[in-house]
Amino acid sequence: MNIADLRKSYEKAELSEGASEANPLKQFERWLNEAIQSEVPEPNAMTLATVASNMRPSTRVVLIKGYDERGIVWYTNYDSRKGQELAGNPFAALQFHWVELERVVRIEGRMEKISDAESDAYFHSRPLDSRIGAWASPQSQVIDGRTVLVTNAAKYAAQFMLNPPRPPHWGGYRLVPDEWQFWQGRRSRLHDRLRYRINEGDWLRERLAP
Repeated sequence: MNIADLRKSYEKAELSEGASEANPLKQFERWLNEAIQSEVPEPNAMTLATVASNMRPSTRVVLIKGYDERGIVWYTNYDSRKGQELAGNPFAALQFHWVELERVVRIEGRMEKISDAESDAYFHSRPLDSRIGAWASPQSQVIDGRTVLVTNAAKYAAQFMLNPPRPPHWGGYRLVPDEWQFWQGRRSRLHDRLRYRINEGDWLRERLAP
């Protein structure tokens, strides 16, 4: 099969100004809940895009762990590539793609670290092996083989037993949005695309051509 011939007709739903929320966070919450209720695989998975100081972009998939009027929260190793890139350039973008619902949500804004108390609370709610893993993996660094990870995990498990503390290099970020986009696939490639952006302190909703 020629990959250029792969096509899909989007016909599941529509997104109109009248049927959408005036606040993008409420629209996001509605769509996220619908993705969860529809049993979409990993509805909490989102692509994170960052840009390094040399202007090279990079992406990876992370998991949303919370959201409110302040922004979108997720957790990682601060010494990882994404952590280093955010330290140099705090502007980033997130994207959710719920294939089964023919929907995409894009969120842009500025990243900030969350408080130590918030990071501690979430870290201690994680399964024990995940907490040990946060110590065992020198994320984004070159290692000689998987044995390095297994050995590190055994070492930290013996050291911390059942109560590993949160590593100083591990914690949460919050994306503070200044722009949202909601995309709903439609027939004939005439998709629905609504953008929300800050305008004089309020959210302005606009329709963009697809």
